[in-house]
Amino acid sequence: MTLGGSMLRLAGAFNSVVMAAAGLPVIGSRIRSFIAPITYIGRRSGRTITLPVGYRLSGDTVTIRVGMPDQKTWWRNFLGEGAPMSIQLEEKRTGHAVAHRDERGRVEVVLQLDPA
Repeated sequence: MTLGGSMLRLAGAFNSVVMAAAGLPVIGSRIRSFIAPITYIGRRSGRTITLPVGYRLSGDTVTIRVGMPDQKTWWRNFLGEGAPMSIQLEEKRTGHAVAHRDERGRVEVVLQLDPA
């Protein structure tokens, strides 16, 4: 087993725990205020992918800062012109997401939500 494979397995387990905790009555609302699942279609695989991300909501704009972007690939689906994405906030919202990498290597994905 490679280190990368171990990290992916650990990340999958962590994501499962976070999503389960988000559904709990007492702490779920607190978790959902800064972590929400996004769903998108993989650019190369064509598969529907759902994963939890940390986010910040300002009006109709969702900002997702990607921690350790060189170890992750999901955000690359949104480079260039970007692609459709949905996020489960209080209700499911859809929009168009674009990824940006700054001069320091930090990555941010900005999701502009469609009108509610």
